[in-house]
Formats: sequence, C-alpha cells, structure tokens
Amino acid sequence: MKKSDNPADPFKKALTEATRALSEDHELNVTFSADPSGVSGDTMRLPQVSRRMTRDEVLMARGTADALAMKLRHHDPATHAKYTPAGPMARELYEAMETARCEALGARDMPGALSNIDAKLGQEADRKGYAQIKSPAEAPLAVAAGYLLRQQASGRALPAAAQHVADLWRPFVEEQAGSELERVHEVLDDQAAFARLARKMISDLGYGDQLGEDPDEPQDEAEENAEQEEEAGDNQSRDQDQDEDAEASPERSQDQTQEERQAQVSMDDQSDEELADEAEMTEADSPPDIPPPVSEASPDYKVYTQQFDEEIRAEDLADLAELERLRAYLDKQLEPLRGAVSRLANKLQRRLQAQQNRSWEFDKEEGVLDAGRLARVVANPTTPLSFKVEKDTEFRDTVVTLLLDNSGSMRGRPISIAAICADVLARTLERSQVKVEILGFTTRAWKGGQSREKWLADGRPGAPGRLNDLRHIIYKGADAPWRRVRPNLGLMMKEGLLKENIDGEALEWAHRRLARRPEARRILMVISDGAPVDDSSLSVNPANFLEKHLRDVIAMIERRRQVELLAIGIGHDVTRYYQRAVTITDAEQLAGAITEQLAALFEADPRKRARAMHMRPAG
Repeated sequence: MKKSDNPADPFKKALTEATRALSEDHELNVTFSADPSGVSGDTMRLPQVSRRMTRDEVLMARGTADALAMKLRHHDPATHAKYTPAGPMARELYEAMETARCEALGARDMPGALSNIDAKLGQEADRKGYAQIKSPAEAPLAVAAGYLLRQQASGRALPAAAQHVADLWRPFVEEQAGSELERVHEVLDDQAAFARLARKMISDLGYGDQLGEDPDEPQDEAEENAEQEEEAGDNQSRDQDQDEDAEASPERSQDQTQEERQAQVSMDDQSDEELADEAEMTEADSPPDIPPPVSEASPDYKVYTQQFDEEIRAEDLADLAELERLRAYLDKQLEPLRGAVSRLANKLQRRLQAQQNRSWEFDKEEGVLDAGRLARVVANPTTPLSFKVEKDTEFRDTVVTLLLDNSGSMRGRPISIAAICADVLARTLERSQVKVEILGFTTRAWKGGQSREKWLADGRPGAPGRLNDLRHIIYKGADAPWRRVRPNLGLMMKEGLLKENIDGEALEWAHRRLARRPEARRILMVISDGAPVDDSSLSVNPANFLEKHLRDVIAMIERRRQVELLAIGIGHDVTRYYQRAVTITDAEQLAGAITEQLAALFEADPRKRARAMHMRPAG
C-alpha cells in the first residue's frame, strides 16, 4: 500500500480510533469535512484539518470529536424526544442543557477529553464575539444556560469568553431557577430525571408556555379529565348545527379529546387563586382553547394551529426534471438582463476583493517588504527596511440570508428578477468566501386552507389568530454549494406556488435559522413588495394583526443585534417597517440595489457605509 504524503493523515486516523473508543461505537464512520460538524446515522462529520495542521485546527477537531462522542455515549434519543418541549425557545434551552449534561458526564471519567472541549468552546465563543458583549440581551439565553449548567455539573472553569456570558446571565438564572441548578449533579446519570429537571428550569425561566404536554401524566387521569371537559363543553356549545355534530367523524372526536386534554394539563399548572378566579367566570366569558404563543417577539401573537404548516426544501416541491425545465424558462426570461447583472456581480466581487486583499499595516519589523518605502533606504543606507503585514478581513467569517417574498403580488417580472439576483448573489459571494442562504415564504393555500377548515369545523371561535397554512421554502442552505442547488431557483416560476404572505413569522423563522449559524457576522436581507397580507387571518382579527407582529419581530431582531437586518421594497416603501431599507420603483433596479446594499455592508468606514445605504450614522 502506498504511504500517504499528507502529514495530517496519521492525526486523522488516530483521532478516528479515539473517537470510536470514546463513543463506544466501533463501527462509527468518521469523516473530515468543510460542512457543519454533526452526526447523521452512523457517520460523524468533524472539521477539516489541512496539511499545515495548525494548532487551532487540531484543537477544534479534537474538541468537536470528543463532544460528539460523549453525546453518542451518554444520550438516548428516545428519552430525549419524549421530553422535548414544543416551543422554539424552550427547545433551544432543552438542547443546550442536554449537551452540557453529556459533556459533564464525560468529564467525570475523562478530564482530558473535557480539556479538548474547553478549547473548542473557547474558540467558538471568541469567534462569536462573546468577550465584547456588554449586556445579557446580546447573548442567547440558551447558550448561557448551557454554560452555567455545565460549570455547575463539572465543577470546571469555563473559557474566558464563555465565562463572560455565563456571568452576565448568572444573576437572572440563579434568581429564577437556582434551586434546580444546584440539584443538577444529582440527576446527571438519569437522563429522564434530568429532562424533568430541565423542563422545570425552562418553566422557571419564563418559557413554561412552550413546554407542551407533560409526558409523565398518567393516561387514565388524562382520559378522565378529557371526559369531564367534554361534558362541560357539550352543555356550552349546542347550536343549530346539532344534526351536523351528530354525524361528526371519529377522527374529529379524537382531535377534540386531545385539545381538551391539553386544556386540562394547563389547568393543573395553575395556582389555586387563578382557579378560583376562573370559577367565578360565566361560561359565556370562558376563553377559547387556543394554542400557546408561538412568537418570541410578540407573546400575544396567536396562531390557531401549526398542524398544517410546512418548512420544505425546494427540491421536495418538484422533481428534478421539472426544476430543470423551470430553470431553463427563468434563464430565457432574463436573457436580456444577463449583461447588466454580470457587470453588477463583477463590481460587487471587485469591491469585496479590494477590501480583502489591500488592507495593510505598515512600518512593521517583519512581514512583506514595503517597496514604496525603499526610496528612503536608497537615500540613506542606514535607514532600516520597512515591512508591511496584510490584515485579516472581518467579512470572511460571514453568512448572508436572502429572504424572498413569494406572494402572489410578486408574480411575473418581480419574482423573475428576485430569482436571478439570488442566483447571482450566491455565486458572487461564494467566490468571495461568504456563505449565502436563500429562503422563500408564502402560504400553502389561498384564503386559509386546512387551518381555516379546522376553525370552521371547531365552531368559529373568536379571535383565532393566524388562520392559514404557512409554507417556508429552503432554496439554498448556507453550506450547500451553488452548483448543486442552481435548478431550485426555477421553482419560483412554478404556476400556483405564489400565494399569500405572512412576513412576521417568515422573518422570525429566517432569524432563528441565522442566529444558530457559527459565523461571527450574520446578515439578513428581505426582499418584499409590501405589507403582510392574508385575507383569511385579517378577516377575523384586528386590521393591524399581521403588521403589528411584523413590527414586533423587526424590533426584536434589532434589539438583540445578533443579525444585521436590511430590506429592499419593490414598488412599495418598506422604510416604515425597517430601519435600514431602500425602495425601488422598477423591478429591473433590484440587481443594482442588492449589490450596492451588500457592498455598502462590507464598507470599512461607517460614514461611507451609512451614505451608501441612505442612513445616518449612529452618534
């Protein structure tokens, strides 16, 4: 067998064997890839290690391998799934706590492995800028809770940047959930007991409404509660549709029973005082059984049901042959614009590369010889040589999400221009080492779909909240190469795809995906042609229901400052919603607007950046 000439291969082989031993899975397939690290089936992906084998590369690979191996060794997916909360923020807290539990268990027997994880943790915290934040609101609560739980369970100090985040959140967490935090070491070995404690902590931290049903509730008690609720409901809800109710299907009866169980679980969590207050309410005043809030930005934003919502990849909405045909149609439609679009793409790439390659620090004692200062040496030979050093550029560790409005009003020229600009951006930024994600949002049906049908079947309860089926589309993931997903953008040409737009939930979805990314800088660009519109929701809710939620989501994103947000309005002024926005009157201006706005984001001088984006600089 020919000996490998890659000096990193022996290290990779040794790390692979150590990872298999640590995870107790000797059939585990370990690969080294530029894709995000993780475990899929029987394959573990670790960060790539180059031939140079830098210290940071080695530490990151070791730390990631040890962390994932401990998760495989100490984590039971079935138990984890049983106790997983329903809401997004509660789920993030739960995941962070379970990861901390697995790492703390590994540290108990193998302190060396935890040292590797410490190094990985420190690198990640430094890359995300945790050492520079000033207030708890700038750091995710889930991350801080994981840090604090890990420290409490292992008794080990955290890396400096991680410790800073933990210390910022410590007063709040200890005040709200200190008693549970102190008991963590007692339940480390029992995943189910730990999961119950984690759910109690999540409730104490203010996200109890996102936990969902209690998985430990006895089934017979739940059925008895459901029967009592059903009997009370029968006395309250008889109307002229008795014949229709008598012929209701068994499936609908099961749905009602399930909803009534959830109502009873919620009552069990209430205090005696709250129950007494409710007992004084008349039956006519009883609120409808509506799911708990689903929005982090606006707790009073309601959704009647999420049962029919979908997050789906573009390739799952059409087969490859249809995507190729639609892509060819898109290319044909935009052939006249190719020259202008290509020039704009080249302009953007030149601006990025100019900042990337020509940022220098001068008058250094070592580095690259500064030819511009050789004249001084010639004039005076005693003058020391001058060197220059190229600075690392900030924008290399960057991800951009492009969120496209896929509503019916975008049909025709606007959606075609948006699709081709997304295509150009993905190619251009990929060449400049900036990752790009392309997302779209619409609804699955006009005027409500299955959500509205369920509402009608349930007797039209008042103020139901959002009343349509969401469709969130992933055209390109941030880590997917452009060449693999090029046909996906043709899906926007598919007849019947573009329907209604619920911007607030789409924006919150895109922000949530982006906030989980490891890059130090995250940019979210929204392309829309106006205000959120969904006839079904607006017909049974206040007129500003969707618009208020959109404003609340924008305010949350700008307050948290995890993501830089900007918007482009097509034919409509979106500056009334977004602080950083530009409006174009002609869809053909979109390519220029996108490239100019993105180029401005990478401008080093904040005053130039503000002028380019038509904003006043802060201060």
